[in-house]
Amino acid sequence: MRIPGPEEIRALHERHAPTPEAFALVHTHCEIVWSVAEQLLAAPHLAHLDAGLVRAGCLLHDIGVYRLYGDDGRLDHENYIRHGLLGHEILESEGFPEPLRRFCSHHTGVGLTRHDVVSQGLPLPPGDYLAVTEEEKLVMYADKFHSKSRPSAFLSPDEYATHVRRFGEDKVTAFKALRTRFGDPDLTGPVPGTGSGGCAATSAVQA
Repeated sequence: MRIPGPEEIRALHERHAPTPEAFALVHTHCEIVWSVAEQLLAAPHLAHLDAGLVRAGCLLHDIGVYRLYGDDGRLDHENYIRHGLLGHEILESEGFPEPLRRFCSHHTGVGLTRHDVVSQGLPLPPGDYLAVTEEEKLVMYADKFHSKSRPSAFLSPDEYATHVRRFGEDKVTAFKALRTRFGDPDLTGPVPGTGSGGCAATSAVQA
């Protein structure tokens, strides 16, 4: 499978972003998620993972957000949970294979089950949207530590753990398992593309 590089993915973002502001928000977030994942990949027990695939997954995972912007430039927050599925559709239309498309549709929260979709009445086709491969799980996990909310900010592992509890103890357990597997990232370094750094507390969470 051919894995696209950062420049190709950046061009894809630029092509689908409705405005320069949307591009800056989404693409920068994706770069930050990659910086978190790249740091975690340095752990010896993760040396067997495909770093190029993880990088592509991080840089592509939120591309579906662009389809949620209206003509007025506003983001459709009510349907935000659809951004993963929309990203999957974008990559399919661009000819990318299923393993890359899954990084979009299978990264939300700590995984959505068919029961979640049905019981919560989510605007998604009933099904399981769960990370399966180690690379998918790492992208999903790294995404939990940065919010695109304005102002964008980091979330510590404990902050995300507190947030996810509202969705059920099974989600807490799932996050704990990811944390045990991949470890806690250092969120005090410089933020790619922003010229700033540090872990800022926030109540807004990127799903």
